[in-house]
Amino acid sequence: MKAAVRTRYGPPNVVQIQDVAAPEPKDDEILVRIHATTVNRTDCGFRAGKPFVVRFLSGLPQPRRTILGLEFAGTVESAGRNVGSFKQGDRVFGFNEFKFGAHAEYLAINENGPVAAMPAGKSFEEVAPSTEGSHYAYWIIKRTKIAPGQRVLVYGATGAIGTAAVQILKSMDVTVTAVTNTKNVELTRGLGADKIIDYERDDFAEDTDIYDVVIDAVGKISIGRCRRLLKPRGIYASSDLGPLNQNAILGLVTPLLPSRKAMLPIPGKHTKAEVTYFKEMMEAGTFKPVIDRRYPLDQIVDAYRYVETGQKTGNVVITVASA
Repeated sequence: MKAAVRTRYGPPNVVQIQDVAAPEPKDDEILVRIHATTVNRTDCGFRAGKPFVVRFLSGLPQPRRTILGLEFAGTVESAGRNVGSFKQGDRVFGFNEFKFGAHAEYLAINENGPVAAMPAGKSFEEVAPSTEGSHYAYWIIKRTKIAPGQRVLVYGATGAIGTAAVQILKSMDVTVTAVTNTKNVELTRGLGADKIIDYERDDFAEDTDIYDVVIDAVGKISIGRCRRLLKPRGIYASSDLGPLNQNAILGLVTPLLPSRKAMLPIPGKHTKAEVTYFKEMMEAGTFKPVIDRRYPLDQIVDAYRYVETGQKTGNVVITVASA
């Protein structure tokens, strides 16, 4: 099969398209012929080995898994003899957590893992980017215990995490203020945001509203920047460690104080139930992954370069096979 392979850590050009053996599904696994996948911040971090801590998960001094890619959508090519929930030809999507392997023509995954039938009426490219950014958004919301009727500000509302967070929050009847740039104001309004702050025109930190939670979906601000926006026991939650790992440190210290708190929410494990949750949201029309650009598999290095500019809106999709 054709796959995007890297055998060492480094910049995008360490990834090369090669012919490798297709995986052999175990008795409880399905073999998925991948039609679409994505390149995201997680792929970039594990490819580069940065921050260094990821190497403790992926291998020292070189990566154990040579094919990256977490999200996928495709068709079941074959099923192990003990598989009962899927059959050849089924359209499926999911997330191959920590095992990666979706930047290839075929992937094997346990039938009871984070994989589900495709939402009705959706294409592979529409569905492939539905399980990574949304996963982190879902767990930030869950860990901060956001409830209906609360007010939440989402900084970086047009990345993969931010676009998902806005939509999930609106489905919960939360009042959302989204911080974005000028070109994405209308996109953000279409996601359902109740209020939009264009950071190229106004300083979000000067906003006069007060929030239960501020979600930093891109890891570019700090609790110091948004302290005055938070209620006395409000929460600043970041998707990133921040400069000098400050969000991890403050996440340990501020819960001990009777005031505003910083959190670096640790996401739970991907599950079939969570993938099914996103499927149901897509079918209900309350969640639609935002796609910025599409690249064929043989141009995946260009996709990596674009993602690392930090300028993408939503998700970058890789087309592996035609439908």
